[in-house]
Amino acid sequence: MKYAVAFAVAAGLFLAGCANNGGDIKKQEVTALNIYDITVKDMAEKDVVLSEYKGKVLLIVNTATHCGFTPQYPGLQALYAKYKDKGFEILDFPCNQFMGQAPEGIEEYHNICTTRFGVTFRQFAKIDVNGGNESPLYTYLKKNSDGKNIGWNFTKFLIDREGSLVKRFDSKDKPESIDPEIAKLVE
Repeated sequence: MKYAVAFAVAAGLFLAGCANNGGDIKKQEVTALNIYDITVKDMAEKDVVLSEYKGKVLLIVNTATHCGFTPQYPGLQALYAKYKDKGFEILDFPCNQFMGQAPEGIEEYHNICTTRFGVTFRQFAKIDVNGGNESPLYTYLKKNSDGKNIGWNFTKFLIDREGSLVKRFDSKDKPESIDPEIAKLVE
């Protein structure tokens, strides 16, 4: 009886915590996941489970079209063109959290990237990379790198073929500087 009461109290406290702090519970759940268990939204707001990318080398990047780092798009496209046939993918997540530098709707955003920068890698729905509404993907990436919030657009995360985070790159790190790291993983 004593154990049943203790269990009931513990369960009640747990459920009350879940009800009062859903965002924190969401982040706690994400910390135990493998990257391939995470689901994101594509440009049409349809679910994409990242297990679709098992066995691929990934570069995950949060982007914006009106950012000082937007000129990195051609460099990202060059990396994609160079390594896509070797199992390399770039996952582009537009983000409007940094001074509203991605204000367009997703279709207009995509059109800008394809016509102005020649982007052919996959773009996803806009996301938040920090805060209460941050994507579980970014919760996972931050936890498995240095734990720090994303400082700006064009922060990049390199993932190996097994789904492990290899390295986090700052916004200032140009795509060309990442090339040797990618080359090691795709060979």
